Amino acid sequence: MEPQLRPGAREAIFAQLDEAGRAEQVARRLTDAIILGVLTPGERLPSEQELARRFGVALITVRDALVMLRDAALVETRRGREGGSFVIQTDAPHGTLLQSRLRGLAQVELSDLFVYFSTILEGCAERAALRASPADADRLRGWLHTAPGSGAAGARATAGGFLLELAVLSQSPRLVREHIRLQAEFGPLLLLALGDPQARDRVAAGNREIAAAIARGEPLAARTLVADQARELSEWLLAAKTRTERGGPLYAAVATA
Repeated sequence: MEPQLRPGAREAIFAQLDEAGRAEQVARRLTDAIILGVLTPGERLPSEQELARRFGVALITVRDALVMLRDAALVETRRGREGGSFVIQTDAPHGTLLQSRLRGLAQVELSDLFVYFSTILEGCAERAALRASPADADRLRGWLHTAPGSGAAGARATAGGFLLELAVLSQSPRLVREHIRLQAEFGPLLLLALGDPQARDRVAAGNREIAAAIARGEPLAARTLVADQARELSEWLLAAKTRTERGGPLYAAVATA
């Protein structure tokens, strides 16, 4: 019997790392969870001991990762009985951080990442349409009706959580792990497009169509819709990279990033 995996997006974020012992991996996983809005402002992270257990790493690795997050002004650590590490930012430092990451990738590398990321997402969407129960489909649609904020930050949180739930509904542990790895590596860059209001509206409409196809049990339609959306986002990001390399703005028009 095939194993069932329905932990939801938040639990998926804390899934064990494939390569334990690297603070950078822990920091990247948590950073991108904050950027995507899965971890929200004011939220207290699990304890250092609990993070080490969930990620399958040493305690010192978690502590080093939290130092990186504090240096990036993403979390703050408070002492005392009600203390711990708390998320303190959702948007302010991310534009510079992500643009730096974008400049560090060659066009051919970005294009290849899009192919890989899209292929994983298409597989998740197809399996989700085949296997999702009505309750699963409702949970997926729930991401689209409970946006955690407005503007680019809220759109990223909604879209990022939606993609994670889509992977979870595939009910394939390997697909979920690979999606998490790829989303941590590439998802926030892909979702830079959501600083553009027009792109934001198109993605929101596309996600509603994807959720509806999954609810109807239409795997081919779900796969096609995901592929179309990934292609549109990839074209936007490649154009944005070209603009910035020529000294222009990240966004072609005025937009809230």
